[in-house]
Amino acid sequence: MARRTRLATVFTSLILAVAASAGDFIRVDEDDSAARLQTAVTRYEKDGESVELLGAVHIADKAYYETLTTRFQGYDSLLFEMIGGEKYTPRKDGEEGPAKDEGKNLSGLHKIYDMVAGFLNLTGQAGSIDYTTKNFVHADLTIAEFTEMQSERGESLIGFAMKAGKLDPDAKNQPDPAKLLKALLSGSSNGVKLEIVHTLGHGDDQIAAFAGESVIISDRNKRCLEVMNTEFAAGHKNLGIFYGAAHFPDMEKHLLELGFKRTKQEWLTAWNIPKAAQKPANDLKDAP
Repeated sequence: MARRTRLATVFTSLILAVAASAGDFIRVDEDDSAARLQTAVTRYEKDGESVELLGAVHIADKAYYETLTTRFQGYDSLLFEMIGGEKYTPRKDGEEGPAKDEGKNLSGLHKIYDMVAGFLNLTGQAGSIDYTTKNFVHADLTIAEFTEMQSERGESLIGFAMKAGKLDPDAKNQPDPAKLLKALLSGSSNGVKLEIVHTLGHGDDQIAAFAGESVIISDRNKRCLEVMNTEFAAGHKNLGIFYGAAHFPDMEKHLLELGFKRTKQEWLTAWNIPKAAQKPANDLKDAP
């Protein structure tokens, strides 16, 4: 139990740093009854072609993935993020698939996602989305490409997240360490989520961490947009791009450079976190 709590704490910090970079594509909607972590669906149009960026978080409420699954059916092609996800792409007769050992490199990461999802009473993305759906198109690097490119740049996912975490000067958006520890030790999934949700939802100050070239953001975005252009060239006019929300500030920049214009944005709730009911003031006054 102690080991699980330590791992959940470390990985929660990683999730915070990476997802908080999403700027205009992730937010927190809050009132007295609940706090809601929301991701954007943003539409861009040009000359009869349209593309929607559907922000993803890798662990969320089951209802969030159900809503996305229904929406995915409306696209000519749904371009998806997954390093090594080419294994879901149908292959022609005689064409070789990825090496058998490629999928092992990220299996540990997926297990940690599942562990954190269980700790927070959420659902993992990988187990909730059917990537074999007919209109799904892999739009990411292979594991071999990703590993080689990271080695060339001297990058790592942990180092990337640590860099992001150092660039947020706004302490009010950081979790209260004492409250977060208390929630972790008590096993309160809603308590943990309430402590970290504002860090996830306010990431504008951290976007500088992802400026310039990087494998994790810019190189993968480049591949995704290459696939997008291929799909448009094949006559598919209505596309969706299902990628982590942290990719979208850079991706939007390139879409605008290509002549697309943002025409619509709406929000989907990924985490719905109820708050404990507050006792009325009269009840407190009458208490012995």
